[in-house]
Amino acid sequence: MIKRFVLASLAFTLAANVAVTQAQESAAGDIHKGNWISWRGPLQNGVSLESYQNGSFNPEPLWTYDIAGRGTPVIYKDRLYSWGYRGKGPDLEEVLTAHDAETGEVIWERATHDIMSDTVYDRYTIGSPAIDPETENVFLATTYGLVSAYNKAGDLLWRHSMVERFGRLTFPNGRAGAPVIDGEILIIRGVTSYWGKEGPARDRFFGFNKNTGELIWSSTPGVGPPFLSDSSFSTPYLDTRDGKRVFYAGTGCGNIVCVNVKDGTPLWRFQAAKGGINSSPVVEGDHVICVHGVENIMSTASGGLFSIKIPEDLDNTGGVVDEAQGGAPEIPHDTQDWRNFIEMFTSSPLVHDGVVYQISKSGILYAVDAKSGKTKWEFKLSNEQLHASPIFVNGWLVIPMFPGEFYILKPGEDKAEVVHEMKLDGNCIGSAAVCRGRLYVHTTEKLYCFEIKNEGITYDDVPAEPALEPGEATSLLTVPSDVLLKPGDAVSVALEKVDANGVTVGEAGAAEWAKFVPPTAKVKSEMDAEYTGGKLTAPASAQMSAGMFKASSDGLAGFVRGRVIPDLPYAEDFEGFELEETHAVEGVPFDYPPLAWIGGRLKWEVRDLDGNKVLAKTLDRVLFQRSLTFIGDPEASNYTVQADVMTDGNRRIKSVVGLINQCYIISLVGNANILEVSSNHERVKESVPFPIEANVWYTLKTRVDIADDGSGVIRAKAWKRGEAEPEAWTIEVNHKNAHKQGSPGLFGFSPQSQKRVFIDNVSITAN
Repeated sequence: MIKRFVLASLAFTLAANVAVTQAQESAAGDIHKGNWISWRGPLQNGVSLESYQNGSFNPEPLWTYDIAGRGTPVIYKDRLYSWGYRGKGPDLEEVLTAHDAETGEVIWERATHDIMSDTVYDRYTIGSPAIDPETENVFLATTYGLVSAYNKAGDLLWRHSMVERFGRLTFPNGRAGAPVIDGEILIIRGVTSYWGKEGPARDRFFGFNKNTGELIWSSTPGVGPPFLSDSSFSTPYLDTRDGKRVFYAGTGCGNIVCVNVKDGTPLWRFQAAKGGINSSPVVEGDHVICVHGVENIMSTASGGLFSIKIPEDLDNTGGVVDEAQGGAPEIPHDTQDWRNFIEMFTSSPLVHDGVVYQISKSGILYAVDAKSGKTKWEFKLSNEQLHASPIFVNGWLVIPMFPGEFYILKPGEDKAEVVHEMKLDGNCIGSAAVCRGRLYVHTTEKLYCFEIKNEGITYDDVPAEPALEPGEATSLLTVPSDVLLKPGDAVSVALEKVDANGVTVGEAGAAEWAKFVPPTAKVKSEMDAEYTGGKLTAPASAQMSAGMFKASSDGLAGFVRGRVIPDLPYAEDFEGFELEETHAVEGVPFDYPPLAWIGGRLKWEVRDLDGNKVLAKTLDRVLFQRSLTFIGDPEASNYTVQADVMTDGNRRIKSVVGLINQCYIISLVGNANILEVSSNHERVKESVPFPIEANVWYTLKTRVDIADDGSGVIRAKAWKRGEAEPEAWTIEVNHKNAHKQGSPGLFGFSPQSQKRVFIDNVSITAN
């Protein structure tokens, strides 16, 4: 709902609206002037290009829009996009809204609903959309792993469910971050557990073709899993350096990383902390500056604002690769210029005229010399701060604070003066945005638009980026770099010649294609497909599999990873597996589940149990105590999943075991003795009593039916294995906004990784 406010001086406002300077007119062709197309603005550091003649802040809002939000709106030309959430329980939805930037009028809305996440406490929309100025398309990465591209009219262009397609993990904190666009590439991030070398849970970055959604590259620049499940939402900062287009970002494993934007090659990393780095870095000259709020790698002290010297030669950084963990080469710790112990988990630094402005978790604003790291002054704003970062415009710092205070400060050499202070409704968690004399800020109750009165606006120039000069071709870039096929499917793969910096040299000619198994691969597996007729093709008889193809042309090579997933019906009783592996801790024989099951090989093992081969949940990784494993097509619908399931334990401790059907988790919850249907355990969750004995097999069966009005019914039944199947469903759950599609899969939850769950005789059939 839009609320308008009558201005004290309408005449003054009209004059301000028509006061367009020559600088504005000359800047019309510059996409960054008069726009705020990404979270941190035109310079990626929160600094605006705008200055105002006789500018003054009007504390009376021009308009507000009643919807909760925890992120930053973005603006291009006449269009503003906000990301908010509304509703309660099963009706809670995240909403991308297109507004008229001047009036706030809603042009269109697109809602999405939580799927299979463990987000809690309404921690939604912690991030921001991003606008592509070339196409005016808008991109969004949601809390629960949907990456979507919309055109200006609100039409969905493409979408990936990262959870089902690439094994993205969700976390209770709900942090999603912001997409980043560079040329033809859309960059997003997330902790994923996929297959093969990307099976281990790691913080990864993905580069998609912004127009088609095809994966260009994935990158794993950090080392080890995220510390204590710390899913970073540090937004990449783009830079051109040493003939390469690169980005810098923090990771959940405590590193600042540098990655080649063009091909995803990890270039270097700096281990700054033992926990995750969530703040977004900024660049000042030849230095990367960032902050964190966890234990430091070189001491037991927590937190630190720090500066790193960027290596001059990105091909020879002096870094060392961790042979066990992989990732980028780690550059030496003496690369750090300075560090002071400002403690902040998520709010990012701002740098302007050689001064870094950083807010601490206790609500103190610090002004720090960017060269020496020495504090120039500090200013207490509030008792706490969460997420929101300052922006700089017209010589002011604009700072939303978590309790709802909204500050405009004028920073000086030795202190800051308050220009304006006000209390907004709700909490301020997202940063502000500024565009053409308007300030926008979202709270957990509404989106505000304020006016900066002025008699004209001028714009600073955006520093020019050095052009990338292509060199000699050294390899082939394949697009897509990862494919998903069903029997009978075929996909075209484009080939480009690229140089050592990832810069495109030209299109490749005809290539020879062959199946490829990396020499270092632990699993010698091939994809059940062929390259024929100019396409990668899975024959009608193709079996579930995963592997790679190699393309060769003029002495250059490129690679494509891919999976073949099964048509229905599909069944697996695990009796065909050979238990030839030996468990490192328990010493028992086991085998791995199918390689093409997303995340399956680290979450499950095939073991012998009472003379039968069954699937057993692993217990050696706390990060996987809640395990979702997907078997089939993310776009599947109208099917039934059935399996025999069992929980280990006793009367006091039992685990949870279940099946996944169309983005619903249907499970036997051992400790509670219930049969439960859920998609988010605080949103869509209903159950009925069902007595569950530990170490007793049950058969679990489920299907989802969708009505023409978009509602659905999730049905499930359970009974002791060997007994007659009951005619009636044990539970039937009505969902107003039902999930229309989703991959079938398996679910297991072992609290603190104490008790296993077991699954056998899996079958998936079309309804």
